[in-house]
Amino acid sequence: MFLGAGLGYAFSANAGFKVVALGVNGGVEEGNLTSYLIRSDSQTRYLALDAGSVLPGISKALAKGSFPEVTAQNSAPFTPQGAVFRQLISAYFISHGHLDHLAGLIVASPQDSKKPIYGTNDTIDILRQHYFNWRVWPNFSDSGSGQRIGTYRLTALRPGQRASLGTSGLSGVVYPLSHGGVSSSMLLVSNELASQQQETFAFFGDTGADKQEKSRDLGAIWRVLGEEIKQHRLKGMIIETSFPNGVPDAQLFGHLTPALLLGELKNLEQAAGGAGSLKGLKIVISHIKPSLMAGADPRAEIMRQLEEGNRLGVHFIFMQQGDSQAF
Repeated sequence: MFLGAGLGYAFSANAGFKVVALGVNGGVEEGNLTSYLIRSDSQTRYLALDAGSVLPGISKALAKGSFPEVTAQNSAPFTPQGAVFRQLISAYFISHGHLDHLAGLIVASPQDSKKPIYGTNDTIDILRQHYFNWRVWPNFSDSGSGQRIGTYRLTALRPGQRASLGTSGLSGVVYPLSHGGVSSSMLLVSNELASQQQETFAFFGDTGADKQEKSRDLGAIWRVLGEEIKQHRLKGMIIETSFPNGVPDAQLFGHLTPALLLGELKNLEQAAGGAGSLKGLKIVISHIKPSLMAGADPRAEIMRQLEEGNRLGVHFIFMQQGDSQAF
């Protein structure tokens, strides 16, 4: 579902990326946790952006027709779900070590194919020490404790340095984020076209606002993305809005509300050239936390609050599990 203004010129060029939502929520329901796939229009294989829920999301996406290239016939000897999982996902980027961003990868690892996992040093250390350690789970990685099964090549990315990402045909640069005292990260994905016109897409792990986090991490990222917008390269972003407005700062635990996100996007607008510079920018809202309270609908509340506060002309997108979207 889309909210906000229509697309502006800077963001209306031919789509450069396809995104499939394997999981969109920020907790509670284990079958629908944060995970997206992205590929460039010139490639066939995807990079996974977090992996909270993987196989359930693939099943939903297949049912919705989000992988039209996959059929029962051409998937053999695998099921269509297995073919997407083993053959179309070429690599994983994990933004931080919280369970709701990597549980699907861990649980499904016994039947995965060999591929790299990318993240910051901190994230890779958490995977090595606290998940793939033969106590929580067998070691399906290529380093760490005990027998190394070697399905996954754990690869730490240096902040600010570009790296190729598996066989996806994409490259990326990782930037640090602050998440309630926990290290998180944003990945700026890039696609080099034959024309040498670079296109980019920003994926944010969990993050709080700079003021609440006493951080400058988002401010530094807005300067980077502001330049991407000025050069007409940024095709879109995925960023969290976990709670509706009104949640006390002490209960945010390093997350955003609509008011906090809109305030941060105002900083991006200034970095991108001032009023009107974000018009038409596609922003996927992720990591909404469901409520178990009767009558509560945080998703609808967050959608309404973002729409009411949108003075920037951005195009908010609320993907459901299994949806696909062109950028």
